[in-house]
Amino acid sequence: MPLRTRGSQYQPGEPGYDAERRGFQTGFVHRPALLVRAADAEDVRAAVDYAARHGSGVAVQATGHGVGVPADGDVLVSTKDLDAVHVDPVTRTARIGAGARWATVLQQAAAHGLAPLSGSFPGVGAVGYTLGGGLGPLGRRYGYAADHVKELRLVTPDARLLRVTPDTEPDLFWALRGAGANFGVVTSLEIGLVPQTRLYGGALTFDSALAADVLNAFRDSTALAPEELTTSVAMIPMPDLPSLPPPLRGRHITQLRVAYLGDRAEGERLVAPFRELGQPIADTLRELPFAESGSVYGEPDRPHAYFGDNVLLRELGPAAIGSLLEHAGPGSDCVVDVRHLGGALARPARPSAVSHRGAAYQVLVLSGVDISGESPDSRAVQDKVFAALAAATLGRSVNFAYGPVACARERFDAVTYQRLRKLKALHDPSNLFRFHSNIEPG
Repeated sequence: MPLRTRGSQYQPGEPGYDAERRGFQTGFVHRPALLVRAADAEDVRAAVDYAARHGSGVAVQATGHGVGVPADGDVLVSTKDLDAVHVDPVTRTARIGAGARWATVLQQAAAHGLAPLSGSFPGVGAVGYTLGGGLGPLGRRYGYAADHVKELRLVTPDARLLRVTPDTEPDLFWALRGAGANFGVVTSLEIGLVPQTRLYGGALTFDSALAADVLNAFRDSTALAPEELTTSVAMIPMPDLPSLPPPLRGRHITQLRVAYLGDRAEGERLVAPFRELGQPIADTLRELPFAESGSVYGEPDRPHAYFGDNVLLRELGPAAIGSLLEHAGPGSDCVVDVRHLGGALARPARPSAVSHRGAAYQVLVLSGVDISGESPDSRAVQDKVFAALAAATLGRSVNFAYGPVACARERFDAVTYQRLRKLKALHDPSNLFRFHSNIEPG
């Protein structure tokens, strides 16, 4: 083996190599020259040192949900075994290892009447999600997950183990919260928790004959929505599979997702305008423990292939809704998810690299990937959607970018991007960390 580690190492052609390099995303898979399954932070440090000495890039993978540019012929560090989670109910914080998933944090925090600012799918890696900002059902009330980070443990591009806080490394602390994996490998972080035990949530599912009505009602309702209410609308082509309920099988559906932090009665009042649109195909709205908040969105939990990107909009006007319906509505093979932002997401308590906080909505467009790679037709649909939304677009999020997508420049406002490029030149002048929303050294 090329270096000493406590964890396992794999090279192409060796037993276990193919299994280890695969993640949740099966459409874009790393093919590294060396894969190190780290057992601890020292293994991560050794892998980064090896890559730097051999002129290789370094990619990081915990769950493999957000693979960007595959690391072919470089070094891949798997952090899946760094999955320890410790919740301190007195300080209302959680220490989260780089390989931990939100599901573990949700369960441990719930035992103390607390909740993390997790996302829509509990199987996602908590650290990678947070480094990109972290948008979830508590966002309008409490902000991005990155806003609640207290401390990070980082392996730097020059293979040092560093404790990063607002006092010890203020520039890196600012950058790591929002700039993704551009400045090294975060082996763990400490994050604040909030006192949230339950919510009123779920989904109203309609046939897409009502898609225009649902989107217009969504736009109207978000204009007056309290910060305790987070809603989104998804348009989804459902496959014709026996495993799906007959009412959904093979249909194109439009779904209102609801996460409300108040009581059931007020939640019902807030969603009443949507019930007046017509009879839903399915209705899962109910009171539920926050630890089950992932059920609101019902995202698939089996590995599969997909690609897509997002845009952040200042408004969702009639033209934008018309464009979504025209290019990605009924008859399209794309999944569209329109999320309401604002509230505490626009009011960071401490500055960070998370940008475009003035956005009122996020539009995510996803498509499947076949065995020959991403479909040109699906890529064309996505390009049409984003082009039609360009007039209202502020930028894009670091999260929700899947596959080889546009450069990092659109993920940040101009001032933030230039500051990040200067920090990149200082901390990673060789651009070792270049495989997802890469910020090139300035």
